[in-house]
Amino acid sequence: MYASSQYLLSPRHRDKNSARGGGHLMNFVMPEKNPYLMMEGIVDTIEGNCMKYRVLSGIQPTGRLHIGNYLGALTNFVQLQEEANHECLFMVADLHSLTQSYTPEEKRAEIMDLMTTFLAAGLDPLRSTLFRQSRISEQSELYWLLSTITYFGELSRMTQYKDKVSRQEENINSALFTYPVLMAADILLYDTEVVPVGEDQVQHLELTRDLARRFNNRFGQLFIEPKALMTQATRVMSLDDPTRKMSKSLPGGCLFIDDTPEIIHDKVGKAVTDSDREIRYDEEKKPGISNLLTILSGLTQKEIITLEKEAAGMSYGDFKKMAAETISNALLLYREAKGEWGHKQKQVEEIFQAGEEKARKIADKKIREVKRVIGLL
Repeated sequence: MYASSQYLLSPRHRDKNSARGGGHLMNFVMPEKNPYLMMEGIVDTIEGNCMKYRVLSGIQPTGRLHIGNYLGALTNFVQLQEEANHECLFMVADLHSLTQSYTPEEKRAEIMDLMTTFLAAGLDPLRSTLFRQSRISEQSELYWLLSTITYFGELSRMTQYKDKVSRQEENINSALFTYPVLMAADILLYDTEVVPVGEDQVQHLELTRDLARRFNNRFGQLFIEPKALMTQATRVMSLDDPTRKMSKSLPGGCLFIDDTPEIIHDKVGKAVTDSDREIRYDEEKKPGISNLLTILSGLTQKEIITLEKEAAGMSYGDFKKMAAETISNALLLYREAKGEWGHKQKQVEEIFQAGEEKARKIADKKIREVKRVIGLL
């Protein structure tokens, strides 16, 4: 949830005729075929009229972002910000990133890099609240309070924990195990009603709902049980192995959004394809070509069928050159803005400090309510 996808969406002012609030959400769609996700109460739609939604989303500062992060998170952040009915809070999820190995110097640099990335991508501090997770102590405080009502067995069943442990054999820390509780604290602290998630995060959201329900049953109705809203995310695969998801751990097949045009042309030119000559979308038989079409579709907003028609008759070599040029041009403004913000670190710091003051006011009010009902105040 914090690596690349947006989450946490809550109506702040609801239409009197709507039971749950509503509004149009760009790029959010319901799953068509997934029995688990369609279980009553877990997944919900948003219908009717709504004046204002609060959106909170985060990305972990764990190194350079790639094109999958850009299409799956950053572009959606900007689109949400542009919608008049959204009150947006975007978070550098630095606490979550500490589950991976790092040095203090690396972490400071990664956090500042992501802060400048937010601004370079088009997030406007006049329209969105930008902040660092670790600067809002109430999130960590609620994490501990929720931990006291979270069962060991619940966390041991988290499939993402098992997956992370299998890939992170040298640093299996307890934070990997309790990660979903901090995520629940992030969600519940801001009175979130609807959570845009990918399929791999639904289990974490259901735990959040369980914790909210358990807390409310014991101490009274304080937390909202959030519902899932599935996000339409672009699934970008590795260029050198299109059967695997693009990952920073596979840099050779990874297109980073701050790559130079020369590096983009080199990586795309070396992208694995197939022995056929036809440029068409077929994930099973032509995963490499399909992946490039997916990336181009995400960046240009063109339908894949339109891209197929435009590439008809091209050789694979010409198609790759066109794809590299399109990708480079699409990221040009971002690269230029990133360079400019990189020389304004003092201003970046001031922007985030101002955002942290706004986020802290929301968090402080909620944590005081929590403490009061459990007897700490």
